[in-house]
Amino acid sequence: MLSCLRIRDLAIIDELELELGPGLNVLTGETGAGKSILVSALELVLGGKGRPELVRSGAKDGEVEALFSVQGDARLARSLAELELDAVGEGEEAELVVRRVLSASGRTRGFLNGRLVPQQVLARLTRGLTDISSQHEHHTLSDPSTHLGYLDAFAHAGSLRERLARAYQELRQAAALLRDCEARGQDREARESFLQAQLQEIDDAELRAGRDGALDEEQELEQRCRRLRSVEALLRLTGQAAELLYERDDSVVDGLAQAARNLGEAAELDPQLAPLAAQLEALRGQLADAARELGRHVRAVRPDPDALQRAEERLYQLAKLKRRYGGSLEAVLAHRGECQAELDALSRYDETSEALQLALARSLQAAEALARALSSERRLAAGRLGAAISQELDSLGMGGARVVVSLRSLGLPGAPAAGTVSPGLPRALSGEATEFLIDGVPLSSDGLERAEFLIAPNRGEEARSLHRVASGGELSRAMLAIKCVLADLGPAGMYVFDEIDTGVGGGMAEIIGRKIRSVARHRQVLCITHLPQIAVFADQHFKVEKFVRDERTLSRVRRLSGREQREEIARMLGGLNITAKTRAAARELLHQARRVA
Repeated sequence: MLSCLRIRDLAIIDELELELGPGLNVLTGETGAGKSILVSALELVLGGKGRPELVRSGAKDGEVEALFSVQGDARLARSLAELELDAVGEGEEAELVVRRVLSASGRTRGFLNGRLVPQQVLARLTRGLTDISSQHEHHTLSDPSTHLGYLDAFAHAGSLRERLARAYQELRQAAALLRDCEARGQDREARESFLQAQLQEIDDAELRAGRDGALDEEQELEQRCRRLRSVEALLRLTGQAAELLYERDDSVVDGLAQAARNLGEAAELDPQLAPLAAQLEALRGQLADAARELGRHVRAVRPDPDALQRAEERLYQLAKLKRRYGGSLEAVLAHRGECQAELDALSRYDETSEALQLALARSLQAAEALARALSSERRLAAGRLGAAISQELDSLGMGGARVVVSLRSLGLPGAPAAGTVSPGLPRALSGEATEFLIDGVPLSSDGLERAEFLIAPNRGEEARSLHRVASGGELSRAMLAIKCVLADLGPAGMYVFDEIDTGVGGGMAEIIGRKIRSVARHRQVLCITHLPQIAVFADQHFKVEKFVRDERTLSRVRRLSGREQREEIARMLGGLNITAKTRAAARELLHQARRVA
């Protein structure tokens, strides 16, 4: 439902806000007051083509913003989720803000809940929010791609269609698994040789798992290489330290030993020095131990080019494995596990292939059964739907018109829908686009057929597509008849009737008003009309007025009170000269309309 429509700098509208209510919203006004601009603005915000001449003269750009209440619209929710968007609020408070900016150069920008989106995305997401019918434009219901959904809703086959969609998705997944399995099976021997070679290379490396896995060996090798590469510097530094400690005549060890002896003799003269003498003697012993350990280390350190070469070769081997199989030794070990698992699976290829073929056959059988049931429901409902719409046309003065709901097989233009569904096999299984044929007819998630509403406006004529009907008035009434039958079906949204009553008057105008009112019982309707027989059925009546301010022509819309509505109906009945008789006639029309409602 459209809750609010805001327009800025569009044609003769500088700024306007229209708050619509549920049921039937009627817009009336003099010709040229700006009623059609409201429809153009609505088409623009729903992703229609932007025309630069729509921007108000002197303005940099024009803007249209619409607030929709979208509770219960599952299709829209799925589409928004694909773009990582959500409606604002939850449940009955779920709303969608759509905004479109049109520059004077003709460039447009579209926004959904404040997020910039391309025009094509905007048009796709808002499709179904509003259905517009006018003498010149017919949306949604004149689009054959929507007809199958309405037929299924009329047949109460929505649940069956959803089950088929899920079964078809499972069927495609089963076909994809089998396709992947067969692709692996085509070069199984080569693949096995390749995997075995990789396993052999990794196993030959004999990766040693330490406390933290194979990474420990790499760290140890790096430390060993650093030590072996710096052996000369190590000998030089340790040799100098050994010389200072104990090899020179005035070595640190000799000096400390002499100091310990002197302090020991002093302690015999002064007992208070005894603790210091003992401490110094202990330090001399520790230093002597360190000197002996250093000597052993210096004697053990020798250049070993062969050991360095072996360590560097091992590091190179580990680095090569990391480059090939994942960047770390942990990844190398993980890759080995994957290779082994794939080899095990290849060894069971025949068994796996047979199981997948059986799963595909079962999925295909389940999808076929659902498609058969859905086709049957559609064939039964198609005749009833066509008859119901034809009956509505009869009440609208088109008694010779006939509507046919045509069912045709998918992918086969002109072919009738399949009468039966027998087991089929997937075609092009090895390709990306697997096609499932049932009696030679492609199966899709929607079933085996497409639907289209055809109309023969006059008796004896061939039924043709709705958009090919020549007369705009006939097409408008055909759309109204369809909407009367389908008013409580399909996605929740709003119907817009833009002067579809052109060329109609008298009793037929009242019939059209009643039909529109019956549609409004099930969904929101916005009706632009010149006929008082239609306007009297309004739940909310708005008047579009044109006025001049500062030498500029402007348009505004205001909601009428009960008294103002009577005056407007009287104006529509009598023109400029409103008399007591026209006011009385207006009151009578309103009274009759209330009784009908």
